[in-house]
Amino acid sequence: MTPAALAAFVAGFSSSPLGRWSGDEPWHSTTRAGAIVEELIGGLREAEYRVAGAVAVHQSAAIESGALIKGPVVIGPGCFVAAGACLRAGVWLERDCVVGPGAELKSSFLFAGGRLAHFNFVGDSILGSDVNLEAGSIVANSRNERADKEIRIRRGGVLHGTGVEKFGALIGDHVRIGANAVIAPGSLLLPGQVVPRLVLVDQEAAPSIS
Repeated sequence: MTPAALAAFVAGFSSSPLGRWSGDEPWHSTTRAGAIVEELIGGLREAEYRVAGAVAVHQSAAIESGALIKGPVVIGPGCFVAAGACLRAGVWLERDCVVGPGAELKSSFLFAGGRLAHFNFVGDSILGSDVNLEAGSIVANSRNERADKEIRIRRGGVLHGTGVEKFGALIGDHVRIGANAVIAPGSLLLPGQVVPRLVLVDQEAAPSIS
């Protein structure tokens, strides 16, 4: 994916700390999320972040007791991580993000103002700025229903292989995902898209919301 194509989903990607990877396919970046986040930790200003091992937390971020943080993880300015949340295996929160009670974020990058309400799972995904997931909505990252687990994405109405077995979604800026909706692996959601509550989005099966 070219930087311009990625910017069509996440406008601030190229100018963010992730900009050096803006020419990569999103599923390649999420596959290497751990290494990418470790590299980002190495470039942080020590005066602004509390760094313990592979976990870096901005001085202005808040983490409630009972949250599980398994590095590599970067939690940026103004972010809030609630009790019972789980961040693991390469997670980057840009700024002013919320990961609510019981929400799990794995190998994913969340841009400014992103919000996981509570009891969400998001795996191996890139979420643009001001993305909101209502309670119980899921971004699945694995095709465990079949023997061939390669994730496929749909571009221009044609399915393309990714070469990876774990990838959730590329979710554009300002997307809204309703409560208990499920985003199937390999989804590409354009900026501003609204996914109704209780809906399955499976672009491998069909290009539109079904």
